[in-house]
Amino acid sequence: MYKSEVGLPEPLWPRHVDLRAESRTARGRLYPITIAYSAASALTLALALRSGRGVGVAAAFLAAGVATWTLLEYLVHRYVLHGPFPDGPGPLQHFLHRKFDHLHLEHHQRPWDGRHISGSFRDTLPFVLLLAALAALFPVDTLPVFLAGLVQSYVVEEWVHHSVHYYNFNSRYFRYIRRHHLYHHSRHGSHVAFGLTSDVWDCALGTPMNRPLGEPAALDANRPATSARVVAPWLQPGARRAPSRVFRRCKRRDAPEYGQHQG
Repeated sequence: MYKSEVGLPEPLWPRHVDLRAESRTARGRLYPITIAYSAASALTLALALRSGRGVGVAAAFLAAGVATWTLLEYLVHRYVLHGPFPDGPGPLQHFLHRKFDHLHLEHHQRPWDGRHISGSFRDTLPFVLLLAALAALFPVDTLPVFLAGLVQSYVVEEWVHHSVHYYNFNSRYFRYIRRHHLYHHSRHGSHVAFGLTSDVWDCALGTPMNRPLGEPAALDANRPATSARVVAPWLQPGARRAPSRVFRRCKRRDAPEYGQHQG
């Protein structure tokens, strides 16, 4: 099954999904990546601090790496994970089709499945090694620290993504990012809300949660309930539009909780 042939499938929720078991499976995939990449980042930062070149340059490159990741996660999610790569006669087009056209299908079809929540070493290590080889050509407090910020931000993003699928933390940020991402997984949201840790780039690049309001937009009601379902008043049945300030200020508070019924 390929995106260029069928697009992204609608989410399915079979009865009796054991979310605790799926969460354990997903964590088991995340732990090795977290340990390896965090250790490499910590070692890089330690070497930068021991280099005697001062912390100012290292701090600037670290911050640049973190900021760059927020854009990279958006671009990869939108254009690689969601992008179609149709097959063709040329070797490059055929390679891209075989390598990328199947990605992300399982995650959108089975958003509860712990085997498809996060990436793996197979997905990320080739790119990390390539960037590391390039960064090694520069002083340790510059591009190596930039890469450490990039890679560590990836680790944080994966845990944020894991959390919005399985947990319900009571914090303002978590409620915001959970609604943002779970709207993306709804029937009407797969073409918007690509940011995984914020909606900054969605707002900047034209993909915020600005669907025609009043449409049903959430996952199947068979999804096991894990929390109260909070829906903005303008999402209630019969509502036609939201207050204009919602879109003008890019305040995306119209996403239903996981499991809200689709009519």
